[in-house]
Amino acid sequence: MAKSRVLIVGGTGYIGRRFVKASLALGHPTFVLFRPQVVFDIEKVHMLLSFKQAGAKLLEGSFEEPHSLVAALKQVDVVISAIAGNHFTNQILQQLKLVEAIKEAGNIKRFLPSEFGMDPDRMENAMEPGGLAQLGRLVPPSENVVIYGDGNIKAVWVDEDDIGIYTLKTIDDPLTLNKTVYIRPPQNILSQKELVEMWEQLSGITLKKTYISAEDFLAGMKDQPYEHQIGISHFYHIFYRGDLCNFEIGPDAREATELYPEVDYTTMDSYLKRYL
Repeated sequence: MAKSRVLIVGGTGYIGRRFVKASLALGHPTFVLFRPQVVFDIEKVHMLLSFKQAGAKLLEGSFEEPHSLVAALKQVDVVISAIAGNHFTNQILQQLKLVEAIKEAGNIKRFLPSEFGMDPDRMENAMEPGGLAQLGRLVPPSENVVIYGDGNIKAVWVDEDDIGIYTLKTIDDPLTLNKTVYIRPPQNILSQKELVEMWEQLSGITLKKTYISAEDFLAGMKDQPYEHQIGISHFYHIFYRGDLCNFEIGPDAREATELYPEVDYTTMDSYLKRYL
């Protein structure tokens, strides 16, 4: 069976570029929608050119020009939206215009909205793991580490490239049609304390640990800007409530590593070794 033609919206973004890479790697005819304004951003222009050189087709389109969206959509079978939806740049509602264009085009068999993170009803299913879950830090600390609560709440840690591969695996799979797909790599279901201990063993460093209660953590939000409060609240849901894995996956959902055991996902110990 021929592989679906895939249009990626937001392909130059943090997660979107992973979808482009995965789509090409899995042999899908890959199309990347770009806005006219992107020609003024040299880094994104270079990224788009690298996509083209790798085999992707670039399509210009604008949410302000519905006909351009419809023209792009008529060339593909599947649409993956990676529109920014974080607490600093939230363009999620722009997807409503995309949905209207999909309806008008009439040929799209699957649409994956930009909900790559925590289940929207719970709040972020994959996070940048490098900073040992330290707010404002993306690489492991060398001296001090803050532990949320007792540090024993389990979380799910997923490499961003793996998100791309698992996502693209779903698009032609009848088992995932109209289902939520969770990514729970068994070896990467770890508490923050387990992650810190793993880093200490790999690095040979003993970190000074400061424990912060839920009450003190929430109290620290009061004087933060609103957009920072949203990000901090994600940490609360993840590390104090355990909302990434404190529930069973029901019949209306699937788990990616069970569906696609052939994927050699990145384990946390191999991920952390990058920082040595």
